[in-house]
Amino acid sequence: MQPELRYSGSTAQTGLVVARNKVLRNTYWMLGLTMIPTMFGAMIGMSTNFAFLAQAPIMGPLVMLAVMMGLLFGVSATRNSGMGIALLFLFTFVAGWWLGPMLQYALHFKNGAQLIGSAAAGTGIIFFTLAGIATVTKKDFGFMQNFLFVGLVLLIIASIANLFFAMPAASLAISAVAVLLFSGFILFDVSRIVNGGETNYVMATMGIYLSLYNLFTSLLHLLLAFSGERD
Repeated sequence: MQPELRYSGSTAQTGLVVARNKVLRNTYWMLGLTMIPTMFGAMIGMSTNFAFLAQAPIMGPLVMLAVMMGLLFGVSATRNSGMGIALLFLFTFVAGWWLGPMLQYALHFKNGAQLIGSAAAGTGIIFFTLAGIATVTKKDFGFMQNFLFVGLVLLIIASIANLFFAMPAASLAISAVAVLLFSGFILFDVSRIVNGGETNYVMATMGIYLSLYNLFTSLLHLLLAFSGERD
């Protein structure tokens, strides 16, 4: 009886490992696919006239935040169906489109294309390093959850407040904190998948995508501020 029990337990454990690896693999595949609508959205965004931002520098970002929050809610509500995947791709397209003005601004610098590449490379290095740590060590980073949540709330409040005050120093500080915060989210999210805390690859993809998106924009903002060469 005992050998049979041990075998059953081992089989169940193997099944859990296979299921978690499947979620992780599907998440990475889906994450790669989300880059396609993001790039299309960015290309369209770069050719879009965002003159309304100059006329409504506060309302524009707030409206876009509301739109993206609505799409996030939609993805969460339909995460177990094909609609969830469709809304995820729509969300990443909108996120790419909204990235257009920042990329346009960056390309006005002599070394703008190089800085965009550096921000993308930095984002990739941070992601693969932290994802590798979480995957290889299999350590549970769940203890970071409360800290990350509080940090995110404070970051959102600070970002909205800075829309009104428009302080360059505060904007740089927010970007620096965002780099640390979303790096932490990558470690936390991948750890959750590896340890079975997240079993839905649509939601797992959404979480990691948001971290990568914000990490990239924050790095690019800092690089433009400290290394940008104006024409």
